[in-house]
Amino acid sequence: MKYVFDTSNTKRYKFPTHINDLVMDRAEATTSEVFIVVLEPGQAPPLHKHEDTEQIFYVFEGKGTLTIGKDKQEYPVKPGDLVRVPPSTFHTIKAESENPLRYLAVDCFTPDRLVDEPTWDDHVKAICREMDWDYNQVAK
Repeated sequence: MKYVFDTSNTKRYKFPTHINDLVMDRAEATTSEVFIVVLEPGQAPPLHKHEDTEQIFYVFEGKGTLTIGKDKQEYPVKPGDLVRVPPSTFHTIKAESENPLRYLAVDCFTPDRLVDEPTWDDHVKAICREMDWDYNQVAK
């Protein structure tokens, strides 16, 4: 069993809208996974939600805008900010500074976690099918 994860030794997933550097795969834990998100200036993942996951983001570089909820409320985010996204809540973050926005993302799965995506890679394949992205380009 692994207890320490090196954030400088990650697997990169380069989506058309952002980068996820996988630190700890969901297969290596019971109720969580961890990655570093990198958004280049102006980039933002699509507005989306996770039915089985609460997310925690810790911003450590750059500035951005969190858009969250049905009403699409906007909140500025900057280094040192901690963001909580409850399960089933629409959200996105857009990089608003000249430098990339980087944050640590911790996914905390709910007790009724979906089991059809047992690894982060399985989840990425599902996202690629849903968004019509080429998995082979994303997971180079």
